[in-house]
Amino acid sequence: MPLTVSEFDFDLPAELIAQAPLAERSASRLLKALPQELEDMSFKQLPELLAPGDLLVFNDSRVLHARLYGRKRTGGEVEVLIERPLGEHEALAMIRASKSPKPGSSIRLMDAFDVEVLGRVGEFFHLRFPEDETVIELIERHGRLPLPPYIDRAAAEADETRYQTVFAKNLGSVAAPTAGLHFDERVLADLQARGVRTAAVTLHVGAGTFQPVRVERIDEHVMHTEWYVIPQETIERIETTRANGGKVVCVGTTSLRALESAARGGTLRAGAGETDIFITPGFEFRVADKLVTNFHLPRSTLLMLVSAFAGTETIKAAYAHAIAARYRFFSYGDAMLLERA
Repeated sequence: MPLTVSEFDFDLPAELIAQAPLAERSASRLLKALPQELEDMSFKQLPELLAPGDLLVFNDSRVLHARLYGRKRTGGEVEVLIERPLGEHEALAMIRASKSPKPGSSIRLMDAFDVEVLGRVGEFFHLRFPEDETVIELIERHGRLPLPPYIDRAAAEADETRYQTVFAKNLGSVAAPTAGLHFDERVLADLQARGVRTAAVTLHVGAGTFQPVRVERIDEHVMHTEWYVIPQETIERIETTRANGGKVVCVGTTSLRALESAARGGTLRAGAGETDIFITPGFEFRVADKLVTNFHLPRSTLLMLVSAFAGTETIKAAYAHAIAARYRFFSYGDAMLLERA
């Protein structure tokens, strides 16, 4: 029988949804979740759980100031969330307004510049920006950091650093690769001292990551697309790790999606491209051996992904334990370490 979204549902007390980061990045809790084995740990202990010669793969994408506010010519207020730039002067965006803007209309954003609505691309609006600066330059100067919808406050000054990883480099995401938020210089130094190597990929997280699955049968769900880049150096480090018997440890579902997308042809290759990979139970993993990840939303594609990776029963047991033990959930929450089933 086809899998249904109801099989990936659970009740989460609202007070367990983390609304702010802890004072120290690596002060988060870490749940070691293996079949028949759940152990409560601190994130600082992650280096102890990895072996010399293992490889951590990070997503080095940096979050854009992708939320903008404005008005239509008619005076109606709008909220714009950039999904992705399209070249230097156009972008796809989600727009919240009392009435959807029409093609050919313009919107004044942040009392600073006008954008033209060119049309629709699926659920997104296609916008043209002024040509005196690039889209990224304009939104970085005028926009605001886009905290996730389940954080019920506006972004504060502290979020400017805490909603970025310490290794964030390549601008392009509208949401942080949140498993990476737990890493600080101390943990990175401890990993290096233990002989754990690191590598990077880039996957620009789109606004679609927060979109609910609106169909009951998950094989009818259409994934949003995201842009990723796999450097040749990362491929070489993975090959060396494999040759020496080490494990490839993905930091976050974004790193895993990038690597598994690049390996879908059977061989992991460097390069860049779009991915709409949808990982559900039964998926054949080719690259990732372990996964560091946060706790995900009920009925979400990411909960399906971790269920595919670690096994549905392991994930159900881990989430039940985490709720009972009062772990903190979602972007600013605690983490898990999973192994491939």
